[in-house]
Amino acid sequence: MKKWIIRIAILLFCISGGIYIWLGEDIKHGAQPLANGTATYMIVLGAKVKPNGVPSLALRNRLEESIDYLTKYPHVKVIVSGGQGSDEDRTEASVMLDYLVQRGIPAERILVEDQSTSTYENLLFSKELLPEATKQITIVSNDFHLQRAKYLAKSLGFEVDVVVAKTPKSVETKLRIRERAALLKTYILGY
Repeated sequence: MKKWIIRIAILLFCISGGIYIWLGEDIKHGAQPLANGTATYMIVLGAKVKPNGVPSLALRNRLEESIDYLTKYPHVKVIVSGGQGSDEDRTEASVMLDYLVQRGIPAERILVEDQSTSTYENLLFSKELLPEATKQITIVSNDFHLQRAKYLAKSLGFEVDVVVAKTPKSVETKLRIRERAALLKTYILGY
């Protein structure tokens, strides 16, 4: 009986390890295809906001990449998407709006979605702000997060390209481990 328990434990360990590695490789595919200005709208996905409306480093990286992209492609409009977490003193979208406007992006190019509390809601609620026939979008997020965001966007009928923001080294390991679990949940549940 003990041998069977050990064999089952080893088998489960190997399966879990295989899934972990597969998800890690899948996350790497999120960084493609790179956006080239084809889509008229881009969505910047929210991330943690610190007290007094200070964007976390992950969010700041997303915003800096957005500014570069919006400067390069002046015809693109942007949706800043993110609600207010229980530990945040304002919505992520309001912080993103202020950040972009203070750095020269005209407010009339920015749409605000400030009700979402998850990546799926970011995309679902942002879709309501888009012209009805819009199929192509650009998503801006950190590299670890893009595969799941693309999967969810495609489930909502979008064709997606991406702008990749770097993940802060200080939280990279934690976020990549957590993202594997979130990606697996998304693949299983569909959201």
